[in-house]
Amino acid sequence: MPSQDIGKALILLGVVILVAGIVVLLAPRLPFLGKLPGDLSFHKEGVRVFIPITTCILLSIGLTVVVNVLLRLFK
Repeated sequence: MPSQDIGKALILLGVVILVAGIVVLLAPRLPFLGKLPGDLSFHKEGVRVFIPITTCILLSIGLTVVVNVLLRLFK
């Protein structure tokens, strides 16, 4: 593997880690995150189960777009 490919891979990994860090920092400030229609929450006798289906789908779509744009930039 040429050193240029390794350099590009490291830059891409750094950008992905940076974006993940920004998302983690900003997630508590997004009031709708985790409270979308389709996010399931069950409460029963001291047990709470939360399944964020819609939130996971939206995050997956967003991250897919970001990664595809970054991959196109580096190719």
